[in-house]
Amino acid sequence: MTRRITVVTAGVSQPSSTRLLADRLTDATRAAVGARGEDIVVDVLEIRDLAGDLAMTMTTGVPTPALVQARERVSTADGLIAVTPVFTASYSGLFKMFVDALDADAVRAMPVLVAATAGTSRHSLVLDHAMRPLFAFLGAAVVPTGVFAATEDFGAVGPELGDRIRRAADEFAAAVVTDRAAVEGFVPTAPRRTASSGNGVSTAGSTFESLMRAQLD
Repeated sequence: MTRRITVVTAGVSQPSSTRLLADRLTDATRAAVGARGEDIVVDVLEIRDLAGDLAMTMTTGVPTPALVQARERVSTADGLIAVTPVFTASYSGLFKMFVDALDADAVRAMPVLVAATAGTSRHSLVLDHAMRPLFAFLGAAVVPTGVFAATEDFGAVGPELGDRIRRAADEFAAAVVTDRAAVEGFVPTAPRRTASSGNGVSTAGSTFESLMRAQLD
C-alpha cells in the first residue's frame, strides 16, 4: 500500500537549512516505511511560495485558490512532517499563518513529526515549548521524537543529528502504517481518519474518487 506524506517547510532563504532538514527527514521516512513493506508518495509544500496568498486570506477572510489547494494537500495526507525555522524563540510567523489558515480538524488524529532549525542550539526547546503544544491543540498525534538542528549540526562529524532523524522517522513511519501493521483477522485495524480541509468538502481518507463524488453531489 502507498501512503501519502505531506511535508510543510517554512524556510525563507534559498537554499534553506529548513528545507535541507525536511529532505533528510523525508528520505529517512521513506526508508523506514519501505522497511515495513510499504511505499510513500511525498508532497512538499514550501510555505514561502504561499506568503502572498496567506496575507490575502488573513486580510480578506477569503482563501485564494492556491491556499485552498494547499489546505487540501495537508488534510488528505496520511501523515505530516512540519519543519520551521526559529524566529524569536518560536516558530516563524509565516509557519503560524499557514497553520492558522488550516481547518480546525485538518490534522486531527494525523501522525505528525515536528522539526525546527536555528542558528544556535539555545533554541532547541522550541520543539517542546511551541511546536508540540501547537499540534497537540489541533489534536494531532505527534510522535515522541522531534528533531532540532542548529547550524553547527549540519557540519558536525558525529552521528547525533543522523541518529535523531532516523529515530524520529522510524516512530513516524510506525504511526503512519500502524493500521496495516497487524495481521488482518487477529488485531482490529484502526478506522481511517476523516479529513477536513475547511474548503467545504469532507472526505473519508484521501481518495480522488470521493473528492469528485462530493463535488458532483
